[in-house]
Amino acid sequence: MTPWYARTATTAGRPVVLSIALAMCAPGEYHLARLAGWSDPWALGMPASLSAYAGIASVVAATRPKGSRARISAVVGAVVAIILALAAQVIAHEIDRGHMVGNQAWLIGIISAVPPAVVGHLLHLAATPTGMATTSPNGPSRRPVPAPTSEQLTPVTAPALPPMPASPPAVPAPAPQQAAPAPQPTLIAYSDPRCTVIRALYNNGTRPGTAAMRQALIDAGYGQVSDGHIRGKLRPEVERLEPHLAPPLASVATP
Repeated sequence: MTPWYARTATTAGRPVVLSIALAMCAPGEYHLARLAGWSDPWALGMPASLSAYAGIASVVAATRPKGSRARISAVVGAVVAIILALAAQVIAHEIDRGHMVGNQAWLIGIISAVPPAVVGHLLHLAATPTGMATTSPNGPSRRPVPAPTSEQLTPVTAPALPPMPASPPAVPAPAPQQAAPAPQPTLIAYSDPRCTVIRALYNNGTRPGTAAMRQALIDAGYGQVSDGHIRGKLRPEVERLEPHLAPPLASVATP
């Protein structure tokens, strides 16, 4: 575990060292501002601008997502701010000790361009987005996808079922020369009206198969009905209410 005095030196020492370093940098930056032509109190803005610029760029670089243009630009700005502060100290001391001439045109031009360059870059950082870019099939995009409105939502309704027949279809009477057909269907109260369509198929003398029952239901206007429902619900109800249809015919027909 880290000793308390080490933790205290780390937490309390950083702002102290930062304040002392900024105070030591301020005279050199102020001297260059006076050299470029600024008078008091405007020359005091040079150290304040460089210090604030470096701090803002560092914060933006730490809060923007990795790989974003804002983060890269902020990192470059923070590095440039450190280079400007470092160069200001070196040049100010060189001039002060007579190792360098301070009234050179290129030096005055660079110093004069620092404040507007700082303002322009800070405005650029302020205009960059703070969130992560959304991903779409065509690549990254920062435009949010709007939610559909109530006018754009189309209600979905279930298809209407065709009307159910009121009575089973009529079956023609057999000719006298033919054998007597199966008993005519009686009016039985089925739980599902579709049973009446299947019951009519027994009039052919055979137990109807699945394909014949499915086609008869489609022809009667009931649409597609699953084979399992036909064999498991409709046909068993017909044979349960008329048991004479099932025993002799079940061994002949194919399900």
